[in-house]
Amino acid sequence: MGLSRVRAVFFDLDNTLIDTAGASRRGMLEVIKLLQSKYHYKEEAEIICDKVQVKLSKECFHPYNMCITDLRTSHWEEAIQETKGGAADRKLAEECYFLWKSTRLQHMTLAEDVKAMLTELRKEVCLLLLTNGDRQTQREKIEACACQSYFDAVVIGGEQREEKPAPSIFYYCCNLLGVQPGDCVMVGDTLETDIQGGLNAGLKATVWINKNGTVPLKSSPVPHYIVSSVLELPALLQSIDRKVSISA
Repeated sequence: MGLSRVRAVFFDLDNTLIDTAGASRRGMLEVIKLLQSKYHYKEEAEIICDKVQVKLSKECFHPYNMCITDLRTSHWEEAIQETKGGAADRKLAEECYFLWKSTRLQHMTLAEDVKAMLTELRKEVCLLLLTNGDRQTQREKIEACACQSYFDAVVIGGEQREEKPAPSIFYYCCNLLGVQPGDCVMVGDTLETDIQGGLNAGLKATVWINKNGTVPLKSSPVPHYIVSSVLELPALLQSIDRKVSISA
């Protein structure tokens, strides 16, 4: 790590600043209720939602092939057909998708303590939101949780030539803020994108948010620091800057 103080912090969005996984689970529960009450599905309702969750986790989205709404409606259509058999039911798939999506967005909120932390940090350093994913999906999340005003800049992977962990998107972020990679810290919950990307770009430090005490694979990228909550970040940044002072 270089001898300059931290000048900028890049934050991931999903499951770092907002509980996307929890919001998604709430959406699935609403769909299960719909399928059981309105359509009289029994255990098939949970099976369908489990299948959709698997499809979402394996999703490869190429914006030039299909819009995200069509792709995700197709996940529901396939899951219903795989579980129930018979003809495809696009109308029911759309109903399930839009209920899941709207419920999910309702529960994507920036907690008050996270807002306070961002507000205080921004008095000392530049803050940038760096999120992978489809442009429409991520913009909807950013609007739902009303987080844009807490950042000096917002960069969405789906709007760029390359996403995390490619170094190019990190260099783009540095240029936006007028800083060097060695001035910056990346904070995120995903080793393969957030941490690997920060390492690839030669950032000052990478901070892995490991809420559940997950044991990483031996082959996984190794972060400079590990915390269980994003709220531990201010104290960590102070200790990084103290090391710089001592070294200097």
